[in-house]
Amino acid sequence: MTPAATLSPAAIAADSNVSRTYALLGGEAAIRAPIRNAIEAHDVLARGLPAASLLHLVDRVGFLEHGDALMKAVGVSLRTVQRRRADPTPTRLSTEQSNRTWRFAAILAEAIAVLGTQAAAEDWMNRPAIGLDNRRPVDLLATAAGAEAVAEYLTRLDYGVYA
Repeated sequence: MTPAATLSPAAIAADSNVSRTYALLGGEAAIRAPIRNAIEAHDVLARGLPAASLLHLVDRVGFLEHGDALMKAVGVSLRTVQRRRADPTPTRLSTEQSNRTWRFAAILAEAIAVLGTQAAAEDWMNRPAIGLDNRRPVDLLATAAGAEAVAEYLTRLDYGVYA
């Protein structure tokens, strides 16, 4: 990887978010491959994340086990997670499930960075936001357009532009 001194601020921020996302998904212990940048993330997602990374995320993000939050955020039912947890055979998520899992973890990682703590980020994900037409961020993650709106709103919050 290029030394930080030669990277642009945007590249440093992107690599930081990749690192935070990787950590939320269990890091090397769960993913079994290093991910230091978006290209390495792409390669892992194209092969499919290990189910262990989703299980790690669900274990660490409390609200995912309530209601339909997991289905909205990642597109996987709680029952599917329970079956994967009970299955001793290591399995991989589909490319679509991997992408949605990564996208959710990336947005949560960014929310943690903007809001300061995971508890604040989780609370924010579950409350209607004025800048999102009074919708809960977690409810918008089912589509790429909704996830983009949430990510853009987080950027606005980071820069102090709330509406």
